[in-house]
Amino acid sequence: MEKALPAIPAKRYFTIGEVSDLCGVKPYVLRYWEQEFTQLKPMKRRGNRRYYQHHEVLLIRRIRELLYEQGFTISGARNRLSDPSAGRESPTESAQAAVVADEVIDMAAALAPAPTAPEDPDPAGAWTLDQVRDELRSIRSLLSE
Repeated sequence: MEKALPAIPAKRYFTIGEVSDLCGVKPYVLRYWEQEFTQLKPMKRRGNRRYYQHHEVLLIRRIRELLYEQGFTISGARNRLSDPSAGRESPTESAQAAVVADEVIDMAAALAPAPTAPEDPDPAGAWTLDQVRDELRSIRSLLSE
C-alpha cells in the first residue's frame, strides 16, 4: 500500500525541496515536468531558484497521480490535464465496471428459481427477483454513462 502524501501547509510559496517532499517526487523530476507540462510555471527568483504556489503543488500531485497511479504516459497526462471535460475515471475503469455489472446480472438470472407450476404461483418471490434485476440494470446504466 502506498504511503499517503502529507498535508499541504498554509504557505504562499514553496521551494523545490518542500514540493518534492509534499508530492513524493524528486526535484529533478519536477524540473523535467516543468518542460513537459506548460501549466506548471513556478516563479523564479535569485539564481533561478524556483518558488511554487499552492495551486502548482496541487497540479504536481495531479500529474503524479496520472503518471504513477493511473499509468498514463506523459503525453496522455498532458492531454488529460488540458481537457477540462475529462473525468477522473479512465475508460478502462468504466469498461471493467460495465463487465462486472453484466456478470452480476447473469449470476442473478442463473440463481433465479425455476418457474413454478401454474397451479402454485409464487408472485412474491418472482416479483422480488424482478426488482433485483431492475435494480442491477439501473446500476449498469449508471456505470456505463
